[in-house]
Amino acid sequence: MDSKPALLSLTPEVIRDKISQHGLPKFAVNQICEWIYKKRATSFDDMTNISKKHRELLAQRFVVGFTPPAMFQTSKDGTIKYLFKTSKDLGIEAVFIPEDDRATLCISSQVGCKFNCSFCLTGKQGFQANLTAAEILNQIYSLPQFDQITNIVFMGMGEPFDNLEEVLSACAVLTSDWGLAWSPRRITVSTVGILDKLPRFLEETQCHLAISLHSPFSEDREKLMPVQKASKIESVLQLLRQHDWRGQRRLSFEYIMFDGINDTPQHLKGLTTMLKGIFCRINLIRYHEIPQLPYKTSTNERMVQFRDTLTDNNIIATIRRSRGQDISAACGMLYFENKT
Repeated sequence: MDSKPALLSLTPEVIRDKISQHGLPKFAVNQICEWIYKKRATSFDDMTNISKKHRELLAQRFVVGFTPPAMFQTSKDGTIKYLFKTSKDLGIEAVFIPEDDRATLCISSQVGCKFNCSFCLTGKQGFQANLTAAEILNQIYSLPQFDQITNIVFMGMGEPFDNLEEVLSACAVLTSDWGLAWSPRRITVSTVGILDKLPRFLEETQCHLAISLHSPFSEDREKLMPVQKASKIESVLQLLRQHDWRGQRRLSFEYIMFDGINDTPQHLKGLTTMLKGIFCRINLIRYHEIPQLPYKTSTNERMVQFRDTLTDNNIIATIRRSRGQDISAACGMLYFENKT
């Protein structure tokens, strides 16, 4: 793989510093940013309003940072799972989910994951590497359906808050005027709830936040999510209550429903009590069964009961539609065997 640094993900100021060190005029930064971020040029040769001499100099020292998907699979429901290779020749997956009035791209932030949630196949892969901001953005910019994307969710492989610096850099490109200039309301970052990283995310972005909850009870949640030992959900909620969520920015909670584990009347009551007074929504998610793991999904009747009871208690609740399960693209199913 090419070891030259990628310009994709860099701010205009950083690009200006880098090119000036190599004799390029500072005014070229606007041209370069326009080609990379607005026109999605994949090669310096495409940058025709930059002199040939300077294009050659750029190519000698940098890469743009675009790498097309290595392969893809298409689900019977239209979901498409893409495999991207990283600079370390590792593999990560992104999932394109088209719907009638929107198209969501689920992207990864790490190769594997170190948090080892007991129900998640990505966690069973273990942690292998953080993605650079360029590798995060490449999943978006190199997508064949780029022009169709309406929403981005950081819900793929990895824990975004464990790679927060690169995730924030990627979000800056997506939302800045010199980048894609998207509204941050088009972007949702999902986290297991890393307490010491949460304030920075809330301060430096206006992107939506999703918290993986999965149980209102500390002991139950710890069995499902070992992160509960270090970052207790009660402390996370205490911090979130200090933030005003009544504007356009959205707070949501992800709740995968497991038969007989977190779908009892006691859990429903605990969930209703826990979220009382927080302006939020909760996404109830069917567990996508994985042969090597012992969990089963809750019945549809139980999920409807949870949704209706939460709604009756003034908590917006939805049952998320499952997509891409037949190609292992659904929630918790992303996995790629990287041979390191």
